[in-house]
Amino acid sequence: MAQSRPARFRTVGDGSGVDRSGTFTPEEVALALRNRGMPLEGLRYPITPAGIHYLLIHFDIPEMDAASHRLRIGGLVEREMTLTLNEIKGRPAVTMPVTMECAGNGRALMSPRPVNQPWTSDAIGTAEWTGTPLAPLLGEAGLRPETADIVFTGADRGVQNEVLHDYQRSLTPAEATRDEVILAYEMNGHPLEPQHGFPVRLIVPGWYGMTSVKWLTSIEAVDHPFDGFQQAEAYRYQADPDDPGEPVSLIRPRALMIPPGIPDFMTRTRLLEGGAVTLKGRAWAGREQVARVEVSADGGKTWSEATLEEPVGRFAWRGWSFGWNAKPGTHTLSARATSAKGEMQPDEEWNIQGVGNNACQRVEVLVE
Repeated sequence: MAQSRPARFRTVGDGSGVDRSGTFTPEEVALALRNRGMPLEGLRYPITPAGIHYLLIHFDIPEMDAASHRLRIGGLVEREMTLTLNEIKGRPAVTMPVTMECAGNGRALMSPRPVNQPWTSDAIGTAEWTGTPLAPLLGEAGLRPETADIVFTGADRGVQNEVLHDYQRSLTPAEATRDEVILAYEMNGHPLEPQHGFPVRLIVPGWYGMTSVKWLTSIEAVDHPFDGFQQAEAYRYQADPDDPGEPVSLIRPRALMIPPGIPDFMTRTRLLEGGAVTLKGRAWAGREQVARVEVSADGGKTWSEATLEEPVGRFAWRGWSFGWNAKPGTHTLSARATSAKGEMQPDEEWNIQGVGNNACQRVEVLVE
């Protein structure tokens, strides 16, 4: 259960405020060093190597032992179950590529900047996850009719916004029993690495990454909407601290470009020679397919349609390319995606927690 903590616990977390000075706090710098984004040149790989896949660890990487690990399924079920890792691995397995994105991706690009993990556009990756579907396990356990939520608890524990809690998230029974939701124990054909949730984690394709609970220890059916910190207070679209907001759920559409040319070391401004240039990147839209990607070379004044490749998977990104005649001068390149439902990336996005920022990417380029 969540417990309040004394005020001496100084935290800088979701909803704590914004920074208008343009200077990153020591806490933000420490978080940026501890966590890891995917360098955008990694977009060239259809499947992201595990070593450059984005990584967010809320608290500590817990000490886990595969031999003694047990996953409990309980609460409002007809038959409680306790599973070893070998028992989970002995069940029918599926492997699927899934594009996973942190809900805070793009937070550091907002103005004013919400103070939290300072992602730019790099909290992204697409891995092949292997595991067993969750729905049959819940069917065997027998969810009772009064089940309102299913709570997933990880082994990581800590304090955020002065609240002591285990990392927990919930899904409704309808969401938890979707065919694509799995208990994963392999990433890119290898056992999960410690930082990625070893020995078993939840994978919920189409949702932002906070839902895919790592180091999974229990699954509990409850008769009320779950109101733990990571569900009720963190990861909400809030206009101000007093706004209860709407919960973050499915990934919004986004296109990212592989930065062309070569970078300036400090500013990362791109330098390239003039002439014919093929711009490339990836685009995704959660559960939806990407219907269109457009590219602008003049800061979003005019847009032209890019060529799309086949998706890497049902819940994974698809490649795109665009031919650009690069003329000498300074240019702002941009890309935007539109989902099959017609949802298009906006020019700007802001909320106090800095979540769901799918504003169009901008890449500064100097053509010589």
